[in-house]
Amino acid sequence: MNRLYHFPLSPFCRKVRLTLAEKKIEVELVEERYWEESQDFMRRNPAGKVPVLRMGSRFMADSAAICEYLEETQPSPPLLPGSAEKRHEARRLVAWFDDKFYREVTVKLLGERVFRKLMGTGYPDSTLVKEGAKAIKFHLDYMAWLLEQRRWLAGDSMTLADFAAAGHLSCLDYISDVDWDRSEAVKDWYAKVKSRPAFRSILADQVPGFPPSRQYADLDF
Repeated sequence: MNRLYHFPLSPFCRKVRLTLAEKKIEVELVEERYWEESQDFMRRNPAGKVPVLRMGSRFMADSAAICEYLEETQPSPPLLPGSAEKRHEARRLVAWFDDKFYREVTVKLLGERVFRKLMGTGYPDSTLVKEGAKAIKFHLDYMAWLLEQRRWLAGDSMTLADFAAAGHLSCLDYISDVDWDRSEAVKDWYAKVKSRPAFRSILADQVPGFPPSRQYADLDF
């Protein structure tokens, strides 16, 4: 059995989970409190980060590398476009969300509101929370601009870029930190992603002490 060591509110784990589910690769989910740095987990990934995917006897780390591996070894359905130019655009947007969006928004909202308590590192920094709440508006507007020109974020077909974005936004939606009324285009895009069978297990996620927002699992939000 394939096994994914993950944490439910990790956007990087969610990107891999969506990719696995879209490609109909069965996997056992093993929740990993990676910040505790257990010896077993550090042997699987000395970087001490989730996700880690075990396939057979092989352990693979880093969400981008895992998704690329799955795309190369399980090419159907494709999650990267056919041309080099379009693949670059999809990869650019994956990096946008997993780097820029993560640093400017996810860390400052999810990190302060949830992970500080989980990790026992003190109380939320209100300044960082305000910065994250301001930054997400810019990112939602950028997504809206992209979606005015395209059916999906990177073009006319769904790609890893959509899963990267949905990974982050679904985590923030869990704690009700996304203003879906800011852009009808972004809301419609998320509704399309959220309605896919690959999303079902993510909508069932529960983190003790942090109940999901009212609309989190609602497909007609």
